[in-house]
Amino acid sequence: MTFVIPAPPVASVPVKGAPDGAAFPVHRIYCVGRNYVEHAIEMGHSGREAPFFFMKPADAILPAAEGSVATMRYPSLTRSLHHEVELVIAIGQGGRDIPAERALDHVWGYAVGLDMTRRDLQNDMKKQGRPWCIGKAFDEAAPIGPIVPAAQCAIGPDTEIELKVNGSVRQASTIGKLIWSVPEVIEHLSAAWALQPGDLIFTGTPEGVAAVGPGDTLSARIAGIGTLDVKIA
Repeated sequence: MTFVIPAPPVASVPVKGAPDGAAFPVHRIYCVGRNYVEHAIEMGHSGREAPFFFMKPADAILPAAEGSVATMRYPSLTRSLHHEVELVIAIGQGGRDIPAERALDHVWGYAVGLDMTRRDLQNDMKKQGRPWCIGKAFDEAAPIGPIVPAAQCAIGPDTEIELKVNGSVRQASTIGKLIWSVPEVIEHLSAAWALQPGDLIFTGTPEGVAAVGPGDTLSARIAGIGTLDVKIA
């Protein structure tokens, strides 16, 4: 097939330990909203509400190679850029209506990610009853570390997830505090969309979200998966 303009490059994420620098191609980015109880509370909600999802464009990723520091430009229009550290699921086998008991068969790997948010713009859209894509789906809104194959990960309820800003802990929790677990997220998501190989799922953030600014360094970590370091320029 030929195109009338140059085709855009495929968005991709480095894979830890992959031979010849092979990368994971990104199809879509799904995000789960308010998936930790304490974060839901700090955002003005409570309880185990039904999961809801929003999306970011595939090229919103800001990939960071292992051991490197990614540079994120402070985005336009906002005065309140917030960090949200998250476990990211990389889908290797697609499907629709995937039951939770089979969901992990569809997971290729996991990564550490940041759901960066223009909070003031998001809140303004909420007040007006409008879509808040402008708060979530901007350029470089999804920094992500290398994807680790699932067979090399040991994720359990006690797996620690943490974010430091300039060396001070801002967010700290465990994966077991997810309201909807990884298999449940895949089950619910695949009921709404046919998942495809290359899909990424940001699973939600714990409490402690706050603003960052130019010059700040964000250091995210999930035990058994790895780290992600981002400098705000």
